[in-house]
Amino acid sequence: MNAEIIAVGTELLLGQIVNSNAQFISKQLADLGINVFYHTVVGDNSLRLKSALEIAEARSDLIIFTGGLGPTKDDLTKETIAAHLGKKLVFDQDALKSIEDYFAKTNRTMTENNRKQALVLEGAHVLPNDNGMAPGMALAHDKRVYMLFPGPPSEMGPMMAHYGFNYLLSKQTDREKIVSRVLRFFGIGEATLETEIDDLIEQQTNPTIAPLAADGEVTLRLTAKHAEVSEAERLLDSTEAEIRKRVGEFLYGYDETSLLEEAMKLLQQQGLTIACAESLTGGLYQQNITSVAGSSQILKGGVVCYTNEVKANILHVKKETIDTDGVVSEACAEQLARNVADLMGANIGISFTGVAGPTESEGKPVGTVYIGLHIEGKPTFVKKLLLAGNRDAVRSRTVKHGFYLLIKKLSETQNA
Repeated sequence: MNAEIIAVGTELLLGQIVNSNAQFISKQLADLGINVFYHTVVGDNSLRLKSALEIAEARSDLIIFTGGLGPTKDDLTKETIAAHLGKKLVFDQDALKSIEDYFAKTNRTMTENNRKQALVLEGAHVLPNDNGMAPGMALAHDKRVYMLFPGPPSEMGPMMAHYGFNYLLSKQTDREKIVSRVLRFFGIGEATLETEIDDLIEQQTNPTIAPLAADGEVTLRLTAKHAEVSEAERLLDSTEAEIRKRVGEFLYGYDETSLLEEAMKLLQQQGLTIACAESLTGGLYQQNITSVAGSSQILKGGVVCYTNEVKANILHVKKETIDTDGVVSEACAEQLARNVADLMGANIGISFTGVAGPTESEGKPVGTVYIGLHIEGKPTFVKKLLLAGNRDAVRSRTVKHGFYLLIKKLSETQNA
């Protein structure tokens, strides 16, 4: 199937809400191996919706609509589709009873227009709404599949995941099992990664390889199809092994994990504690750590050493270092990392010093960052970065690099 998603709602065009439904549905379809080639947004207007529907029919086998199933006059999705397909709208008795029960339980008067929400396309497979009133529906007609979902994400998401997904699975005649695996990379740009595996992407058939960049990270979704899950997994293993040969040094995790999760996992596994000295990040690194349950067993504490006085008086950075090298320097980062570990009695000390912007400092350009990492019993390591972006982006990316550096060094220790 080739799919198109049509979101209905003038509020989307006005920018009043974000079309998160399309993102969610696209991810669900990707897991089924269904191609999504178009996203369309159209306002609450029957003529424009009909035009968008006709365009979609000329290029898509599966057309999914979100929004416009409510009780008001501008909710006209199913009415427009019914007229276009020559279908009647009929009451789904289960949906109607659910709506009536809701008003009875809440001791509210049910107005006539609320009955409209129980109308469905004649002959459609009804998708129950466990979190609202208007049911969804799926209709196979003239070699195409039409699916209609309510607009609120709290209703659409569970409906798609619990009922829509299974309906589409039943329509896959080949009954192949679809297995996906997401590889997560850091420290390599999307363009560079794609260049390294370009021939694999060009030759892809099964498994398929889909790159995606997001906030300093790059992911590859590998999707394999086969009648047997074990064989689909073998295909994924083979493709991953070839990718690892080329860019494996940047691979840090799988599926829905994050740099933070992987770093915390290693700290827990190795029974280590950490302390932080944060200048340009201003406590952001520790804020991330403390968002994880059980972090009190890992984080000893830290110092936001934003001024030179705190660096010198609390964390004992040498005066000659500040005078000669400056605080945005390898020497300062090295001392901060080592001294904060000693001060807090931690196994690991990590430090962040640099220029977040908006102007340069100590003659160094915005985006110049030094991360110091001291691991008990090992020489202190300092990583210099030159990051792009505004002040917030530099700080956020610095934190991610801090977790990535920690992952790399702890993994080396674990595999030694």
